[in-house]
Amino acid sequence: QVQLQESGGGSVQSGGSLRLSCTTSGYPYNRYCMAWFRQAPGKAREGIVSLHLDGSTDYTDSVKGRFTISQDSAKNTLSLQMNSLKPEDTATYYCAAVSGLRCSYSDFESFGFWGQGTQVTVSS
Repeated sequence: QVQLQESGGGSVQSGGSLRLSCTTSGYPYNRYCMAWFRQAPGKAREGIVSLHLDGSTDYTDSVKGRFTISQDSAKNTLSLQMNSLKPEDTATYYCAAVSGLRCSYSDFESFGFWGQGTQVTVSS
Protein backbone atom coordinates (compact mmCIF):
# COMPACT_ATOMS: atom_id res chain seq x y z
CA GLN A 1 0.00 0.00 0.00
CA VAL A 2 1.34 3.37 -1.02
CA GLN A 3 1.90 5.70 1.92
CA LEU A 4 3.20 9.25 2.09
CA GLN A 5 3.95 11.14 5.28
CA GLU A 6 5.03 14.77 5.49
CA SER A 7 7.04 16.34 8.28
CA GLY A 8 9.07 19.45 8.97
CA GLY A 9 6.39 22.09 9.08
CA GLY A 10 6.34 24.81 11.68
CA SER A 11 6.28 28.51 12.33
CA VAL A 12 8.91 30.90 11.03
CA GLN A 13 9.33 34.61 10.51
CA SER A 14 9.29 36.21 7.11
CA GLY A 15 12.60 35.63 5.35
CA GLY A 16 13.25 32.42 7.22
CA SER A 17 13.65 28.86 5.97
CA LEU A 18 12.07 25.47 6.50
CA ARG A 19 12.74 22.04 5.07
CA LEU A 20 9.82 19.71 4.52
CA SER A 21 10.21 15.98 4.13
CA CYS A 22 7.94 13.36 2.64
CA THR A 23 8.65 9.78 3.57
CA THR A 24 7.32 7.29 1.08
CA SER A 25 6.67 3.57 1.27
CA GLY A 26 4.82 0.78 -0.43
CA TYR A 27 5.78 1.33 -4.04
CA PRO A 28 8.78 1.38 -6.42
CA TYR A 29 10.20 4.82 -5.86
CA ASN A 30 11.60 5.08 -9.37
CA ARG A 31 8.23 4.67 -11.09
CA TYR A 32 6.36 7.59 -9.64
CA CYS A 33 6.36 11.26 -10.44
CA MET A 34 6.20 13.38 -7.29
CA ALA A 35 4.92 16.84 -6.46
CA TRP A 36 4.29 19.28 -3.64
CA PHE A 37 1.03 21.12 -3.19
CA ARG A 38 -0.25 23.58 -0.64
CA GLN A 39 -3.58 24.87 0.52
CA ALA A 40 -4.21 27.98 2.53
CA PRO A 41 -7.43 28.43 4.54
CA GLY A 42 -10.29 29.43 2.28
CA LYS A 43 -8.23 28.98 -0.87
CA ALA A 44 -7.99 26.33 -3.55
CA ARG A 45 -5.23 23.76 -3.50
CA GLU A 46 -2.18 25.05 -5.33
CA GLY A 47 0.47 22.96 -7.00
CA ILE A 48 3.97 24.36 -6.55
CA VAL A 49 6.49 21.90 -7.96
CA SER A 50 6.76 18.62 -9.87
CA LEU A 51 9.71 16.23 -9.87
CA HIS A 52 9.68 14.05 -12.95
CA LEU A 53 11.29 10.62 -13.15
CA ASP A 54 14.18 11.92 -15.25
CA GLY A 55 15.03 14.33 -12.44
CA SER A 56 13.74 17.43 -14.17
CA THR A 57 11.55 19.84 -12.26
CA ASP A 58 8.82 22.40 -12.86
CA TYR A 59 8.11 25.18 -10.37
CA THR A 60 5.24 27.57 -10.20
CA ASP A 61 6.38 31.17 -10.56
CA SER A 62 5.54 32.19 -7.00
CA VAL A 63 8.16 29.85 -5.52
CA LYS A 64 10.74 29.76 -8.29
CA GLY A 65 14.18 30.65 -6.97
CA ARG A 66 13.09 30.22 -3.35
CA PHE A 67 11.98 26.58 -3.10
CA THR A 68 13.96 23.50 -4.13
CA ILE A 69 12.66 19.97 -4.47
CA SER A 70 14.97 16.99 -4.08
CA GLN A 71 14.84 13.29 -3.41
CA ASP A 72 16.91 10.72 -1.60
CA SER A 73 16.09 7.43 -3.27
CA ALA A 74 18.05 5.39 -0.77
CA LYS A 75 15.90 6.74 2.03
CA ASN A 76 12.70 7.01 -0.01
CA THR A 77 12.41 10.63 1.00
CA LEU A 78 11.25 13.63 -0.95
CA SER A 79 12.24 17.04 0.37
CA LEU A 80 11.24 20.63 -0.17
CA GLN A 81 13.74 23.28 0.91
CA MET A 82 11.94 26.58 1.37
CA ASN A 83 13.97 29.77 1.67
CA SER A 84 13.04 33.44 1.84
CA LEU A 85 9.61 32.52 3.13
CA LYS A 86 6.79 35.04 2.92
CA PRO A 87 3.51 35.32 4.83
CA GLU A 88 1.69 34.30 1.66
CA ASP A 89 3.48 30.94 1.83
CA THR A 90 1.42 30.09 4.90
CA ALA A 91 -0.52 26.91 4.12
CA THR A 92 -0.78 23.20 4.70
CA TYR A 93 1.74 21.49 2.47
CA TYR A 94 1.15 18.10 0.89
CA CYS A 95 3.30 15.70 -1.07
CA ALA A 96 1.68 13.58 -3.75
CA ALA A 97 2.59 10.83 -6.18
CA VAL A 98 1.33 9.53 -9.48
CA SER A 99 2.60 6.66 -11.60
CA GLY A 100 4.36 7.83 -14.73
CA LEU A 101 7.38 9.56 -16.18
CA ARG A 102 6.03 13.08 -15.92
CA CYS A 103 3.32 14.87 -14.00
CA SER A 104 1.84 18.32 -13.74
CA TYR A 105 1.48 20.18 -10.45
CA SER A 106 -1.37 22.08 -12.07
CA ASP A 107 -3.45 18.90 -12.31
CA PHE A 108 -3.88 17.78 -8.72
CA GLU A 109 -6.74 15.43 -9.64
CA SER A 110 -4.30 13.19 -11.51
CA PHE A 111 -2.39 12.40 -8.32
CA GLY A 112 -3.65 9.25 -6.68
CA PHE A 113 -1.57 9.23 -3.53
CA TRP A 114 -1.38 11.96 -0.91
CA GLY A 115 0.12 12.57 2.45
CA GLN A 116 -1.86 14.07 5.32
CA GLY A 117 -0.11 17.42 5.17
CA THR A 118 2.11 19.55 7.36
CA GLN A 119 1.37 23.11 8.43
CA VAL A 120 3.68 25.99 7.55
CA THR A 121 3.05 29.39 9.12
CA VAL A 122 5.07 32.44 8.15
CA SER A 123 4.65 35.58 10.24
CA SER A 124 5.53 39.07 9.13
